[in-house]
Amino acid sequence: MKILVLNSGSSSVKYQLYDGDGTVDKGLVERVTDHEAALAEVTRRLDLSGLDGVGHRVVHGGASFSEPTLVTDEVLKDIRQLIPLAPLHNPANLAGVEVARKLLPGVPQVAVFDTAFHRTLPEEAARYAIDGELADRYGVRRYGFHGTSHAYVSRRTAMLLGRPLETVNTITLHLGNGASACAVEGGRSVATSMGLTPLEGLVMGTRPGDVDPGVLIYLARNAGMGVDDLDDMLNHRSGLKGLAGAGDMREVLSRRAAGDPAATLALAVYCRRIKEYVGAYYAVLGRLDAITFTAGVGERAPAVRAESLAGLSRMGIEIDTERNERVKEGLISPDGAPVAVFVVPTDEELEIATQARGVIGSAQG
Repeated sequence: MKILVLNSGSSSVKYQLYDGDGTVDKGLVERVTDHEAALAEVTRRLDLSGLDGVGHRVVHGGASFSEPTLVTDEVLKDIRQLIPLAPLHNPANLAGVEVARKLLPGVPQVAVFDTAFHRTLPEEAARYAIDGELADRYGVRRYGFHGTSHAYVSRRTAMLLGRPLETVNTITLHLGNGASACAVEGGRSVATSMGLTPLEGLVMGTRPGDVDPGVLIYLARNAGMGVDDLDDMLNHRSGLKGLAGAGDMREVLSRRAAGDPAATLALAVYCRRIKEYVGAYYAVLGRLDAITFTAGVGERAPAVRAESLAGLSRMGIEIDTERNERVKEGLISPDGAPVAVFVVPTDEELEIATQARGVIGSAQG
């Protein structure tokens, strides 16, 4: 099938065109103020003759969507109702779908949800210990994110191990500007670090990850911070940015090498949080076959990989220093280590294309 993958953000549109198993073309339209104009530019750049379908990244599928879904008017209505759960992402994702339907009439459109991979979480992993009636009324639960990445990477890890996916237990670490961990048992997500929103869990570029909720109450009462102030702090002035003044891991590593104590502390906090989640997810899985690093930091920062797993040799987790510095995709642990450690470049667009093909193929009988 010939599939166009669209990732429509608030200020950019990423696109990738697949024909069969290969990428035909890909690109980015930046400084987007009008999604219709941006997608019209995409259609001008590409040869879309014989297009079989379009796969769209949609960040939040809430409790409504547990798998990729053929877009209908009813589906669009449901996605629109989920905007309060992802106000920074779903509106742009939705705009991309609506414009693509207009520009490419008759071409099947498939919504692929970042949250869908985590709909297999057991209830005890998805529930927060708050007032149950209130949680049910407002849909407050752990949804998780980066699902397309965790799905692709866990499947690729099983391939590298030469084993069927259903026999492999993996901890996948998606470390980019946004970061999340996932425990994958036999191809199913059973624990993940992001929650109702993409704020929970690991330390990120500008987001804090886990924070005592009492901190926010304290700041509201004593620093005079309102909801919008707290939202801005949590999304834009926390994480590496809050600790070191720089949200880009490359700059943090450079500053640490120059002896900057703030950068040194920021990296220590970042790596310790990853180590804590690895230990917790090892306990959840009971048996661990592999740990896989992916995304910008996970793929390109050997120091982060080494320091995140340092001191875990008694758990069967080690990194080979030479491999860690050299390998771009593949094994970075010693031969024969009880837990294999991999670097796997993520390919969310390919995963979206694969899932879109599956939906369209089923719809066509």
